[in-house]
Amino acid sequence: MAKKRILTGDRSTGKLHLGHYVGSIANRLRLQDEYEMFLIIADLHMLTTKQTREDIAAAPQNIRDQVLDQLAAGIDPEKVTFYVQSAVKEIYQLNLIFEMLVTVPRLSRLPSLKDMARNAHIEEDQMPFGLLGYPVLQAGDILLPRANLVPVGKDNEAHVEITREIARRFNFLYGEVFPIPDVMVPEVGTLPGTDGQGKMSKSLGNAIWLADDAKTVEQKVRGMYTDPNRVRADIPGKVEGNPVFMYHDAFNPNIEEVDDLKDRYRLGKVGDVEVKRKLAAAINNFLEPQRERRATFEARPGFIDEIIHEGNRRMRAVAEETVRMVEAAMGLTYFRDQKA
Repeated sequence: MAKKRILTGDRSTGKLHLGHYVGSIANRLRLQDEYEMFLIIADLHMLTTKQTREDIAAAPQNIRDQVLDQLAAGIDPEKVTFYVQSAVKEIYQLNLIFEMLVTVPRLSRLPSLKDMARNAHIEEDQMPFGLLGYPVLQAGDILLPRANLVPVGKDNEAHVEITREIARRFNFLYGEVFPIPDVMVPEVGTLPGTDGQGKMSKSLGNAIWLADDAKTVEQKVRGMYTDPNRVRADIPGKVEGNPVFMYHDAFNPNIEEVDDLKDRYRLGKVGDVEVKRKLAAAINNFLEPQRERRATFEARPGFIDEIIHEGNRRMRAVAEETVRMVEAAMGLTYFRDQKA
């Protein structure tokens, strides 16, 4: 039996960090053997909030960095199809068709769109049509490969429901073409930034990147936010909600060591220096195999571009098949070029 398909991916915003690993990459590593995985690099979605020539000019290197980060993490290009959203032109066609199947009030009710506009410093009355239609384009991403499963964060779950509604609407009007994709919300907590302020972010400078070297990791861990009320090592500290211990739980496989550090921290019998030193060692042990794989890939000029171009070719073949099915179901096959 053919494997079921999964669609997952990221916007083309640059290098990936430990938060990405916990939130998505670890899940992709687990699922790449079980599913036929399509991994989109969503550069068109970037345009909803970043439209300058400089933003677009930065996209190719951002895309290469994202692919390299995931290959170094263990994603297998023989099992996963990496592709660039804008390189598969059928997405434009499917997006247009899907725009006819959803109402403006339905899209306007999504609170996440207002959050995206606010984060991009866009006033509500200045929201671009493309940002309002972000979930429709996302539906095109999911349904173009006719995906059966979509892993998303909790904040994107409502977007996938739009996809499910569009698929049902299309199938009702024109016949069964699309599977109704299931949504998977990983049962992992959000990894906070090193400053303890929300998620990791390039703009906030609070991220540990998958590409960071050992010394950089040590430096960033030394500067991490801990318990602000603990001004001396002999003062009992708070473990719950403490970013340093959240990172220990995520990246330190030595459970006995972590439990010992937590116990002593609560009793005021260990300093932040020791806790952070052991965390830096754990993170570097976690990243070291990735650094070795990264060096191997970087030693092969043009290899990343080959992976991307091959993935684009694979995805185009699937996309062409989907669009043919859509056109046939709708009856949009009239007056096609024919020989006399």
